[in-house]
Amino acid sequence: MHSHDVHAQNFPIMVQLLLALPFVLALIGYILAVIISNQHKKQWPHFRTICWIVGNVCALITLIGPLAALSHIHFDAHMIGHLLLGMLAPLLMALAAPMTLLLRTLPVNRARILSRLLKNPYVRFIRHPIIASILNVGGLWLLYTTSLFNLMHEHILLYVFIHLHIFLAGYLFTIAFIYIDPTPHSYSYVFRSLTLVVALAAHAILAKFIFANPPHHVPSTEAELGAKIMYYGGDAIEILLVYILFYQWFKSTRNSIQPKAATSSR
Repeated sequence: MHSHDVHAQNFPIMVQLLLALPFVLALIGYILAVIISNQHKKQWPHFRTICWIVGNVCALITLIGPLAALSHIHFDAHMIGHLLLGMLAPLLMALAAPMTLLLRTLPVNRARILSRLLKNPYVRFIRHPIIASILNVGGLWLLYTTSLFNLMHEHILLYVFIHLHIFLAGYLFTIAFIYIDPTPHSYSYVFRSLTLVVALAAHAILAKFIFANPPHHVPSTEAELGAKIMYYGGDAIEILLVYILFYQWFKSTRNSIQPKAATSSR
């Protein structure tokens, strides 16, 4: 990636600001929504607000500042950015339940419109666990096994598109497996668990593939370090995702058993 030194130095700061702007606005909007919501309803959990703030900070660190500059030059820095933008930030922001907050902040009429949008067939399609996995993990395979990775550092529009895709696909992937916000079209825990296992395996295999087959212009030593970051760092975040999914499964099973036990004891 050292061949991208010139591109990194000449990469407009405006591009970084453009990518960072949605997250800054989302951060401000969420906090304002919490303030408005707390004036009329039960206090919004501090844990969710913290998750949203930290998640946005993770994304911003990736898109603007020293890490964003280094990611053009060093593959290991790029891979740290991938973990923050495509995995950790989406997970934390999903735990913040932004849609639930928005629904309870909006006026009734607008909240109903938003509810109808969430039930749209297109939303149901892209939130399907298999489709979300293809968009997320499949997109990474396409990025790191083709010339897209190098082109991304040479073309501004492609750079912007790929980074937005990495975050949005990561967020979509997260909410396809763990249900924090209202989910009109839900899938069974068994189906989601099996699909998640396959998706995580594909992510791990990609890390091993990068280790053995570095992208073009990436030194083998950097590729090996980046692949390790992707593999082990990805494991750490994926464990959190699996834990949350299984905890929700356990909780739903326990809740369904308790009423039956109460009925049988009468």
